[in-house]
Amino acid sequence: MIRQLLVSSRPLSWINTAYPFALAFLLLSRPVDPLVLVIGTAYFLVPYNLAMYGINDVFDYESDLRNPRKGGVEGAVLAPAFHRPTLIAAAVTNVPFLVVLVLLGDPLSWLVLAISVFAVIAYSAPVLRFKERPVLDSVTSAAHFVSPAVYAVALAGVAPNAPVVLLLLAFFCWGMASHAFGAVQDIPADREAGIASVATVLGARPTVAGAAALYLLAGVLAALSGWPTALAGLLAVPYLAMVLPFVAITDETAERANRGWRRFLAINFGAGFGVTLLAIVASASASAS
Repeated sequence: MIRQLLVSSRPLSWINTAYPFALAFLLLSRPVDPLVLVIGTAYFLVPYNLAMYGINDVFDYESDLRNPRKGGVEGAVLAPAFHRPTLIAAAVTNVPFLVVLVLLGDPLSWLVLAISVFAVIAYSAPVLRFKERPVLDSVTSAAHFVSPAVYAVALAGVAPNAPVVLLLLAFFCWGMASHAFGAVQDIPADREAGIASVATVLGARPTVAGAAALYLLAGVLAALSGWPTALAGLLAVPYLAMVLPFVAITDETAERANRGWRRFLAINFGAGFGVTLLAIVASASASAS
């Protein structure tokens, strides 16, 4: 059971939600409240991901059975016997953190946190199933990663300035691009299972082109954020290099995009290192001035 929950929570992706919260809170909160930092980071590190991906694995079981990339670091094929325990585990691990975060926050932070949790549930849960609403699926997926950073801004109690807004928008474009490109590899399995997505509706080639355009837009927005954070615009380059080889892909060869997706998982760690260096430089520059 523990192994299934671990695989279902996508350990390689934990950092993608915890890091945006921790970084934004550290940079914007004055003074930094260590209790809020630790609790918020811990929540977005594991419980949040268990809810996001666990709910997905439960309600995507039929398509996951047809998907050759499932069953490892890219997601569990969660047997029906584990469905109820996974949903219970997601609730048990999330609710206590949410209660504490509400007690530590204010109405604005409550609103952001509510939107974040709603997006996690709405993406995969029956009836809502935003993942089956093309374009909205990419928007919701982007919200999964950007909302922890926005939540940190709300908790910090500061009015976001233009550079912060531009960087958040760039991050949002990155999230939409990443989801859209990731959906390309699942076109055969999703169509066989009758699941609509931005990729199954638009087709492989237009979706890859859209992902490339969004990565480029993310780079441009980051580059407009001012010095030294403008250097973050360069981080769009490896992502563009990842997707451009697949611009001629077809629906029939869509599964080949998995090669690019595996590179994406590695690029994220390099990009995170670059963001960390920029954050250190930006913090030092702010202190000097």
